[in-house]
Amino acid sequence: MFGWEFPPHILGGLGTASYGLTQGMHQCGNMDITFVIPRPHGDEDKSFANIIGTSQVPVAWRDVSRDYVEQRIGRLIDPELYFRLRNNIYADFNYMRTNDLGCIEFSGRYPDNLLEEINNYSITAGVIARTIDCDIIHSHDWLTYPAGIHAKQVTGKPLVIHVHATDYDRSRGNVNPTVFSIERDGMLQADHIITVSNLTRRTVIERYGIDPNKVTTVHNAVIPLSQELLDVEVEKPKEKVVTFLGRITMQKGPEYFVEAAAKVLKNNRNVRFVMAGSGDMMDKMIRLAAQRDIADRFHFPGFQKGKQVYEMLKASDVYIMPSVSEPFGISPLEAMQMGVPSIISKQSGCAEILNNVIKTDYWDIDAMADAINAIISYPALYNQLRQDGLDEVAQITWDKAGQKVIDIYNKVLNR
Repeated sequence: MFGWEFPPHILGGLGTASYGLTQGMHQCGNMDITFVIPRPHGDEDKSFANIIGTSQVPVAWRDVSRDYVEQRIGRLIDPELYFRLRNNIYADFNYMRTNDLGCIEFSGRYPDNLLEEINNYSITAGVIARTIDCDIIHSHDWLTYPAGIHAKQVTGKPLVIHVHATDYDRSRGNVNPTVFSIERDGMLQADHIITVSNLTRRTVIERYGIDPNKVTTVHNAVIPLSQELLDVEVEKPKEKVVTFLGRITMQKGPEYFVEAAAKVLKNNRNVRFVMAGSGDMMDKMIRLAAQRDIADRFHFPGFQKGKQVYEMLKASDVYIMPSVSEPFGISPLEAMQMGVPSIISKQSGCAEILNNVIKTDYWDIDAMADAINAIISYPALYNQLRQDGLDEVAQITWDKAGQKVIDIYNKVLNR
């Protein structure tokens, strides 16, 4: 498997989904999974997958001792594996910027030179594919499609790509031609395509011209929460709290959240609105809240991670995801796990499988405001959404999604 994020170091839903699916597949048994990421930190959970960081994969020969490798990167990679990988360097990459171990440095994030990192990642995939035997190659999201294609060319093994989002979702239709080209190339080269929703499946078929028989939907899921997270203690404000948690970008529809908040606050000032996250529209949203004269009722706590997410949800009375185009959207499921009634846009993939939420069109700020008012005003509705949501989300587990992926593998492998 080629991925870009892996908990606990995540920047969005991709890492959460990659982790959950890998763990779910492992639970189904008889699986040996090597998960490749650009830059591990050493604290990743390795109980169900072998983690390889491309920042520890040599692409240029360096005459180093085992002790030196152990001292430099021993906590990130088994030195024996480093030397096995070194034996499979397939071209002279000395012209590239490599370190004392012959490895390329990776940020492990989404830097300005992202396309360069994607290309470098695919170079290391050639070394990995020549070293580690596999039955099937699985690439998560467009960043890793070139690596998957390279590994397929090296091994002759089938490639499955996993479409967690397309550039149509991220850009509201204003597609980057370079990204589109990488996405479509991955789809054409893949032996099978997994999409996270039927919404995304339709985009792949209609926008990228892919044969429908080659595309299967496997909806995302959630990992059951530990008792520690379920019981996390927070100070509950006196006012009702309505929360948006995600990237503050065009795709997520943050302006509709602010406009709906303004409508609610016209009639009820006893509500606080929280926009948790970071993104390129954050300053614009701060200004919009000020223009609507609701800045005193609005909070921007920034990017939340780990336990902070569940503390934020525990303090909330309503969770809202007004995404314009959301391939799936795991965050409402996480809110439901914490017993928070949720409002989601009909334009989200999770709307296909969730029943115990309120669904509105992303642009319908009147319906959104009405839904918020109803949940915070009527305890019976709040309690019903809370309990039915808890019951529903408990059934949406990663082992079920994992088995569907394994079934796709077997089909691709003619087993």
